[in-house]
Amino acid sequence: MKNKQEKLKKPEKKQPATAQRKPASPWLKYVSPLACVAALVAIALGLLNLEDEFLWKVQELNLHLDTPLFFRQQMVVAGGLLTWLGTWFTEFFFHPVLGVGWLCLWWALLMLLTQRAFRVPMKWAAVLLVPVALLLITCVDMGYWIYYLKLRGHFFVATIGLCAAMAAVWGFRCLPSKYYLRPIYIVVSTAVLYPLTGFYGLLAALTMGVMAWRIQSPSQKGMSQYSPALISSVVAVLAIVVVPLLYYRFVFYQASQENIWWAALPLYRITEEHAVYYIPYYLLTAFFVAMAASYRMLCDGQVKKPVVWGLCHVALLAVLIFGVQKYWYRDYNFHKELRMQRCMEQSDWQGILNEAANLEDEPTRAIVMMKNLALFRLGRQGEEMYRYRTGAKACNTIIPVNMTQVVGCSIYFYYGLANFCYRWCLEDGVEYGWRAEYLKYMTRCALVNGEKRVASKYLALLKHTRYHGEWAEAHEAFLNDEEKLRADANFAPVFHLMNFHDNLNSDQSIVEQYLMHHFVYDPSTDKLYQDQSLNAALWMKDIPMFWPFFNQYAKNHPGQRMPTHYQEAAYLYGHLENHVDISRMPFDKQVKQTYESFMQLAQRCKGMTDEQMKDVFYPQFGKTYYFEYFLIRNQKLY
Repeated sequence: MKNKQEKLKKPEKKQPATAQRKPASPWLKYVSPLACVAALVAIALGLLNLEDEFLWKVQELNLHLDTPLFFRQQMVVAGGLLTWLGTWFTEFFFHPVLGVGWLCLWWALLMLLTQRAFRVPMKWAAVLLVPVALLLITCVDMGYWIYYLKLRGHFFVATIGLCAAMAAVWGFRCLPSKYYLRPIYIVVSTAVLYPLTGFYGLLAALTMGVMAWRIQSPSQKGMSQYSPALISSVVAVLAIVVVPLLYYRFVFYQASQENIWWAALPLYRITEEHAVYYIPYYLLTAFFVAMAASYRMLCDGQVKKPVVWGLCHVALLAVLIFGVQKYWYRDYNFHKELRMQRCMEQSDWQGILNEAANLEDEPTRAIVMMKNLALFRLGRQGEEMYRYRTGAKACNTIIPVNMTQVVGCSIYFYYGLANFCYRWCLEDGVEYGWRAEYLKYMTRCALVNGEKRVASKYLALLKHTRYHGEWAEAHEAFLNDEEKLRADANFAPVFHLMNFHDNLNSDQSIVEQYLMHHFVYDPSTDKLYQDQSLNAALWMKDIPMFWPFFNQYAKNHPGQRMPTHYQEAAYLYGHLENHVDISRMPFDKQVKQTYESFMQLAQRCKGMTDEQMKDVFYPQFGKTYYFEYFLIRNQKLY
């Protein structure tokens, strides 16, 4: 019987030997955090190498005073603490390495708090780069918005606000579910954070309301399982609606009601709303809500599918790099303007000319005006004004830009219109917020106008800044020494150009046109001023106005050679109208030959458009007044 049963047993199939899969290396999970560190280093290097002048300008258009009054002024609106902190950290961009270092440290803290709040596994730490990339875009896509954005400390406000929000969410996650602690925490944290951080306190409440559904106690069954989450969500919605209204009603009554839920967010509006700039903030909100909704969905531990995990990381990093690169504002003329403005602040007039030489693109009028100002300060305007590339390219931006906000104040001051400089600094300070640059130019205007008490007031304010106190102390030496002020190389030419009958009028926000008409129609007996009148007549291409200033220049500089561009204009006008006998004027041989060659080429190019003729004439005649007179038209004045 036993043998029969043994025969009936089926023989066991021999299992084939299979190669055992080796577990993924435990070190793979550290690749993602290292990618975060490498990304921060790359961002820092990119900002320092590409945006040095931009960061300098950001801190010039910033103001933080170490006074109790300044702090109280920030705290009268929701999110005031963020603007106070944001302006404080923005000061460090005076030394870009310090400013960028602080910014990257804040981003590192944001990633750490986000990881703690949502318990992001180490192997998926690269996900934390998403908000950093969006915050970077909000900084580097500004362009000309730096002149018009009213939110102070913009570079740091959103980052610090999100850090506060994630710290609150982390605390919410760590709370036990009993005794209704979580709904109470939502109300208290919103009430505390909203006046300090504005919108970001409300974002924290929204995130907690969503997260409540993912962290309910698993021991509860049925509908009771969702009751705590439902209560927390309802409380979060009520807190978002009610808390701002209560603060508006009883505390921040100076704010407008329609903006109380968006406090501490930038307002991208000049004459109209530019909604495209809000997209990074929409995406930031969506990211943190999505992180709350996906809480506990990511598994911790070792990397189980290295190929899939690696492809996900490559795809994520590729999208982030592409997005940052696409929206990083890199405009040749914008950055050229910033470099020239920095040279102007340092009184480096030759540096401005170095920037204006060999331009790769048609310049904006701001570039042309700064170049002309530098030539005037160096005494070479009549000889070299048209030897640099000229043009009138529009600013590469969708917002309406006026030169008054870009470089108008400095242009007005250095051309002797101190009252117009002061007026625009004052108006823009009221409209866009006070800035260190405004205080500096208002100080200069007060000094040249002899208003010592006014200058002393602005100097006292600048002494309460971190990096502009040295500038204030240097200019304080001029308060009681007018002779020293008039002899100073920066101020002496300004006093010459202020020698005219000052009238109250308006520039209609058109700086260049007003300035040129001012020199032509507001006469002066000062020789330096009369030289500028001659240059203005060239700009206006007004032949009858040119001749009196041309003759006056000859009288003011007896025995001296007439500068080339003035000769070119006189030789051209003499042939165009024949109202002035130029036969006895000592023109350079080269001036005559260039004119004849220009006219011969013009005859051969009949029938061409102005744009076609520009390409033909520029290589040979682009550095002459003839080219300026005939082919530079319809200049964009702003």
